[in-house]
Amino acid sequence: MVASRISSVIVTEHHGHGHHAPLHHAGTHHAGEGHHHHGRGNIRSLLREAGLRPTRQRLALAEILYGKGNRHVSAEQLHEEALTARVPVSLATVYNTLHQFTEAGLLREVAVDGTKTYFDTNTSDHHHFFIETDNAVIDIPGDGLVIDCLPPPPEDMEIVRVDVVVRVRPRR
Repeated sequence: MVASRISSVIVTEHHGHGHHAPLHHAGTHHAGEGHHHHGRGNIRSLLREAGLRPTRQRLALAEILYGKGNRHVSAEQLHEEALTARVPVSLATVYNTLHQFTEAGLLREVAVDGTKTYFDTNTSDHHHFFIETDNAVIDIPGDGLVIDCLPPPPEDMEIVRVDVVVRVRPRR
C-alpha cells in the first residue's frame, strides 16, 4: 500500500506479526536544507572527511555540485557546467568523480529507466518525481509519501533504503 499523507516519510517493514517497525524517517530534511552549502575551504574538508584526496578536478567539480544548494544533476549536465566554468575535464572523469562521491556518501544516485542516472546532492532519505517532458528529477516533499508492508529481505540481507520515482508529465 502506498498512500499520500501529510506527515513524514515513514518506511515501515512488515514482520508478519502485526507490528510495524519504522525503517527510515525523512521528515527532517527538505530540499534546499542540508549540510551542503560549502565554500572552497569547506569543500576541501568535505572531501577529506569522506576519505577522498582533494585533487584540483574533484575540488572544481564539488564546487559546481554543491555551490547552489541541493540539486539533481546528470553526468552530462555537470560536464557541460564544468566546461562553461572553464574546468577542463572529460566526461569520463566526471562519471568517475560522481561515482567516487556517491560511494563516499557525498551524493545519492537516482536511477530513472535504468538508462538515465541523476546524482542528488541531498543524501537524506527522500523520494523523487521524474518530469518526463523535461528529463528532470525533483524532490517529493519529505512528508509526501508513506510506504507500508515491505517484503522481508532475503536471508542475511538488510534493507538499506527504498527509492521511489514517480513519473509525471503535463496534463494532456
